[in-house]
Amino acid sequence: MALSGSVADDLADVPTPHDALGALKDREQVAERLLAASARHSFDPDRELDWDQPWQDGLWYWPPELVSLYDTPLWYRMSEEQRIALSRHEAAALASLGIWFELILMQLLVRHIYDKPATSAHVRYALTEIADECRHSMMFARVITQGETPHYPPARVHHNIARVFKTVSTTPGSFVATLLGEEVLDWMQRLTFPDERVQPLIRGVTRIHVVEEARHVRYAREELRRQMISAPRWERELTRLASGEFARIFSVAFVNPQVYTNVGLDRREAIAQARESAHRREVMREGARRLTDFLDDIGVLRGAARRMWRGSGLLA
Repeated sequence: MALSGSVADDLADVPTPHDALGALKDREQVAERLLAASARHSFDPDRELDWDQPWQDGLWYWPPELVSLYDTPLWYRMSEEQRIALSRHEAAALASLGIWFELILMQLLVRHIYDKPATSAHVRYALTEIADECRHSMMFARVITQGETPHYPPARVHHNIARVFKTVSTTPGSFVATLLGEEVLDWMQRLTFPDERVQPLIRGVTRIHVVEEARHVRYAREELRRQMISAPRWERELTRLASGEFARIFSVAFVNPQVYTNVGLDRREAIAQARESAHRREVMREGARRLTDFLDDIGVLRGAARRMWRGSGLLA
């Protein structure tokens, strides 16, 4: 049905929200496109992956350049077998971290849509994403078990900070935390799944995660842009400060120090060398670069927040 002239004129007078990146896209149109992409490219890891394949001798569980001790003095003292073992435990620790992030994300998404129309495409896509994250968490748990490593939970203090955050977070703060949890790991996984030095099962897990997380990142970015335009000033300022604290926690939690003990290394020495490693700092900054560029463009990295991000090591 065609709109009457007066209604069409009224709609034409409604300004399209803009930020430094340009005009925002219609929320429902974005969600409809993401729903269509989900219908075309969603995976059942239990059926998609060969869980019965044995681990192959001499292959890595994570690209060596992404292992926390790569190119440190300690790395050069380790045997090849010990380096590969460290990659196995760090892959398990990152899978554990991924489960933690996704449990937080699922609660944040449920809170985000609680008061929104249940039949909207925006809500339908959020529910689709929650279903994706459920499958991802089960996939990560299964690969940890398959690798015969421990589950590596976050430190108790970070676990409890997250418990408070996921209960009281503002909407823009929720989407900043979502992107931080997704984009650095996504960058690493994009290097992992095509790497033939890495175990086939790990490559399969990361391929599934990369394909599906691309939609999640798009959804979070579009909504965060909208929130940074529409939220009141106090909420935008709080988001900036909270994002700096998220960055600090993330950079600390990214490597679980128990992995060093479990492969026979001196934990204190390993932590110190990883912290002092120029290569490791560059890896983390490069992994976060696409995100920090985006946050800078939409006005998150201002004032004290920028200093906090630099202190985290994720921003040069």
